[in-house]
Amino acid sequence: MAQQHIKNTRLTLVYETGLNEKGESIFKGKSYSTIKMSATADQLHQAAVALSGLCVNPLSSIERTDNYDVM
Repeated sequence: MAQQHIKNTRLTLVYETGLNEKGESIFKGKSYSTIKMSATADQLHQAAVALSGLCVNPLSSIERTDNYDVM
């Protein structure tokens, strides 16, 4: 049976940076790749909120990406 082993975890903060000529929101992301793989959702949320306080643009979403090796 196949197994999966986590390789790394990435946290991405997505900010709304303005509007385009059609009036649609423009989003830009900032990724952090040195995230503990054992971090809980609450811990990541707290860190993201703290980091977003250093940015001028409003935080739109917080994304966690886990990469796995499947063997």
